[in-house]
Amino acid sequence: MIDITEVSSESGSLWYAEVGRHLPFVVQRIYYIIDVPEGAERGAHAHKALDQVLISVSGSFVVDLTDGVSKWSYTLNHPGKGLFLPAGIWRGLQHFSTKAICLVLASQTYDASDYIRDFDEFLAWKSK
Repeated sequence: MIDITEVSSESGSLWYAEVGRHLPFVVQRIYYIIDVPEGAERGAHAHKALDQVLISVSGSFVVDLTDGVSKWSYTLNHPGKGLFLPAGIWRGLQHFSTKAICLVLASQTYDASDYIRDFDEFLAWKSK
């Protein structure tokens, strides 16, 4: 987990993350996931080289992870916490609350060849 810094005043809060201080990579792409229907899942893939940080800027969701051996699960529900996902980790996102927003900071631009979308292929890739 990565702590993201808050600056609060009477006029609201501002959250920020800096490369080298909070983020372990230079951000090359930013996107967010919104309007996930009840019961739907996102993710269900791994990356060969791309690292990511996931942040819940609103609402909550669960991130299930595996390296092919061990499994972890995290609930993201606060804009002050980011979850670092290094390359080589299978991820699934589920249980999105109403109005949840998942902000994703990525270490690379989009490259379809970096994705592993089949879990059996992921296990075979990890065993190499």
